[in-house]
Amino acid sequence: MIDKKTKRIWNKRLQEEIDAAYLYKTLSEIVSDEKKKLLYKKLSSIEEKHVNVWLEHLKKNSISINKLKPTIKAKLLRKLSKRYGPSFLSKLMLLEESSEVKSYLTLYKNSGSPQTKDIALQLAKDSASHAQSLMATSGKQSEPWHTAESGGLLRNIVYGFNDGLTANFGLIAGVIGASAQPHIILISGIAGMIADALSMGSSGYLAAISEKEVYEHEKNMEAEEIKLMPELETEELALIYEAKGISRDEAVKRAKEIMQNPDQALEDKMHEELGLAERTISPLTEGWVTGLLTAIGALIPILPFFFFESSFAIWSSFIISMLSHFIVGAARSFFTGRGIFRSGFDMFIVGFGVAAIGYAIGDLILKLLM
Repeated sequence: MIDKKTKRIWNKRLQEEIDAAYLYKTLSEIVSDEKKKLLYKKLSSIEEKHVNVWLEHLKKNSISINKLKPTIKAKLLRKLSKRYGPSFLSKLMLLEESSEVKSYLTLYKNSGSPQTKDIALQLAKDSASHAQSLMATSGKQSEPWHTAESGGLLRNIVYGFNDGLTANFGLIAGVIGASAQPHIILISGIAGMIADALSMGSSGYLAAISEKEVYEHEKNMEAEEIKLMPELETEELALIYEAKGISRDEAVKRAKEIMQNPDQALEDKMHEELGLAERTISPLTEGWVTGLLTAIGALIPILPFFFFESSFAIWSSFIISMLSHFIVGAARSFFTGRGIFRSGFDMFIVGFGVAAIGYAIGDLILKLLM
């Protein structure tokens, strides 16, 4: 007896294939490049075959079938693409194919039905092939269904410093807005600094743990693909080597040789294709370093209150905090790719906005309590 969850998953897979065929047909109608037009027509035709595979599978198992029509989302994407061009839709389809690879591999591993396993494996191979075809139109060879992204310790330091600075600056502004005494402002700032540091430190630690788990997941997934789709993986390795300047024949020969050693093939795929490497910094180290830099960022708004009182401390806190916002915004540009001045100015505005809102809330609370 097939349970409701399995029926729902199978119907969902059928609907995904219906939408994919519909959207590939849309792309074939709106692109001007003849090569891409033929590619999208071919992909649409294959997706229609996938629809028939699922229809047959569902009928064999006496499962009721939903209406065979595209979803509202797919229809909306068609309208938007016809109006604004195919670029967004083509990227979206790449993500969809990538998602299907993962979904079908998961279905393959978890299904107890030999027939379902066969279908899942074949459709995973087809989706992987489709994703590679779409990637080829942009001149890339990497596998888009691998989504690991290395943040890096340096990025966590910058963002931790930024979080401490902004959060505590807003807190201090709120306490100032409530017309609190200088020692109350200082105590509030110290409490906020400790809370921010502990929060960001633990978040940095957990993020590093998660990144390590993602790496292991991607590694296991790649190993599974090498086992289940050796022909496709061999071709991908050959493309990587060819992109490095090796002749086609030599690239194919080298890829076939490496695929004879699964461990070596897995290492090459992780490094050359996915650009992933195991973490060299422990999650514990990353956690305390991130927490420390958060504390330093949070210390900046309250620093003047250790030495001065009254309005001089308030204005000093405001000036150094705003300058620090600009500097940390400029530093973020190295990770976001934006211009240094624009990124710094945006962060300056964010800091000013946080201070203004914090001050207004503090002032409002004071009036309500009076």
